[in-house]
Amino acid sequence: MSGPLPSNRTDGSPEPRVRRWPVHWAVAGAVLAVALTTALVLSAGESVYLVLGYTDPGAPTKLGLNLLRLVFDLAAATCVGSLVFCAFFTAPQRDGLVSPDGYAALRTAGGAAWVWGGASLLLTVFDAADSAGQPVSASLSPTALAGLLGALDVPKAWLLSAAVTLALALTCHFVLRWRTTMALAAVGVLALLPPVLVGHAASNAGHDFASDSMAFHVVAAVLWLGSLIAVLAHSRRNGAQAEVVLRRYRRFAAGCWGVLAASGVIGSLVLVPVDQLFDTSYGAMVLAKVGCLLLIGAVSIPLRRRLARSGVAPHHALLRLGGVELAVLLGTFGVSMGMAHTPPPNLLDRDATASELLIGYNLPEFPGLWELITTWRFDLLLGTAAVLLAVLYPLGVRRLRSRGQSWPALHTASWFAGCAAVLVASSSGVASYAPATFGVHMSAHLLLNMVGPALLTLGAPITLALRALPSSGQHQPFGPREWLLGVVDSPVARLLTNPVIASLLLAGSLYGLYPTGLFQLIMQEHWAHTIMNVYFLVTGYLWFWSILDVDRTPRRVPQLARLGVTLGMMPLLAFFGVLVLSMPEPIADNYYRTLDLPWSIDPMAAQQAGALIGWLGGELPMLLVLFVLLRQWQRDQHGTDEDTDAHDSMLARLEATRRGEHEPDPGR
Repeated sequence: MSGPLPSNRTDGSPEPRVRRWPVHWAVAGAVLAVALTTALVLSAGESVYLVLGYTDPGAPTKLGLNLLRLVFDLAAATCVGSLVFCAFFTAPQRDGLVSPDGYAALRTAGGAAWVWGGASLLLTVFDAADSAGQPVSASLSPTALAGLLGALDVPKAWLLSAAVTLALALTCHFVLRWRTTMALAAVGVLALLPPVLVGHAASNAGHDFASDSMAFHVVAAVLWLGSLIAVLAHSRRNGAQAEVVLRRYRRFAAGCWGVLAASGVIGSLVLVPVDQLFDTSYGAMVLAKVGCLLLIGAVSIPLRRRLARSGVAPHHALLRLGGVELAVLLGTFGVSMGMAHTPPPNLLDRDATASELLIGYNLPEFPGLWELITTWRFDLLLGTAAVLLAVLYPLGVRRLRSRGQSWPALHTASWFAGCAAVLVASSSGVASYAPATFGVHMSAHLLLNMVGPALLTLGAPITLALRALPSSGQHQPFGPREWLLGVVDSPVARLLTNPVIASLLLAGSLYGLYPTGLFQLIMQEHWAHTIMNVYFLVTGYLWFWSILDVDRTPRRVPQLARLGVTLGMMPLLAFFGVLVLSMPEPIADNYYRTLDLPWSIDPMAAQQAGALIGWLGGELPMLLVLFVLLRQWQRDQHGTDEDTDAHDSMLARLEATRRGEHEPDPGR
């Protein structure tokens, strides 16, 4: 991939030396990253261990740990960035196979994944030794390592990441379908998160904001660096569609820069008080990262404009644009290694309350109606998703109207109501008090699992997107419309929208969580609580998507079957309410007592209230489903619903388009 390239010139002149620039910049950036990591780790001395009550494990252990972290990040960036490049920057072949450019990126991703997995395994040992304050040689025996793994969370996170990445490495060597590369890219992103979610940001007050912002920060940084590496490799091998790749990279890099800036500000404000930015080593490293981001913006934006006006060939523009960005990004990763080695001032706050340690914030007032309305704490994941969805939907409607096409106002109203339900469930006082009392938790559960998904599904977002988004040109890399079709028509989507499977997943959010004791374990960790909320929303959407049949779906389910599944779900919801009402002991009683709140609610009374909310509130969306199904039945029998007939005609046109030449074939 980095061998000599054929010259495209016809006048016999040699190829410009610009093609060597990325190699030089990459070497310079890698040397800078290693030098910064070494200097920051060694200069910290014993102080970072003493303030945490550990002993210094010695220079070989702590330096080896942080250099391995650097290898982990760079290999992860190369792997994930190459997968993203294959999935979103290349044009698949007509039979659904990846293109030659995509195949080259896949091979790069596979090789990087092996390095990534190996670094993760080594980090399991080094991090265990570092956290125990002992040389790594003392942790190599199976007995010692097993004991440390049982007592520490971060080494287990490295081990989990290793398992996922090694499976990813094997898969990359067998996958040849474009659609599957999207799933592999998603798996790669998820493999980044375990060490992040149990690191420094997951401790002490404000850890809900700190953990979420750090997750966004790490993912954006890895995607930016990885896509840049993949784009530069593509240009060095004279890959196809250089103009499209350059245009997409510019937009992608700008988006990553914005996410990095926003998440960095949020995380820094939580981990480092403003008055400590200038008098602590951690604050100095935060300022250094800010300087690197500003430097990239100051250099890249003028350079992009100048290259766009100069008429430089796309490959040369990519190489010139990416060289400096690559070096600065690699240097920024070196600073990040120093930050990972240094505990933030927030972690050293010994006055945190029990509720701050468990949920990240205090709740001094009883959860009355006024508190539920006014105590907002914005959720960086689901809250941001709700706002973005509410902004994107009307843009699609406006595009349809600009073409002279109509869109039902009822769909739009339903969509906005669904976004509001998700926002309230994730960011309002309901969300703030949900970790503190079971009754409020069940209200949030109901909004995320039933009300929000039902309203969102009635908005028919997939149909709107397929009508509003343009198709990519022939032999052009797929665009958002094809990406959406690739997901909707995938075998996984077909499986998950089977009404029986969707019903089992929905019931699992009730019967598999609360009576089993799993709920108490989940509530003790912010990352587990976030996964739980995402599970509520996704499984609820899958169920209503498969049952309501108002939107483009992967499969058509007979109406009688959908009606039968709905009628079967209603007694399941009722029985769950009865089951919780009859439980002799409070659910997660130990967790609620550990919160040590200044006010109290009888746990059994809160549980009974939650059971009634889940029972009666869960039946209302079911009644809405029955109403929609009966209206559809009436339409099929009498054909009097003109709006729905028009909607069916629209779906038929989308089906015809789906079968056209730009539809991606099912992936392997």
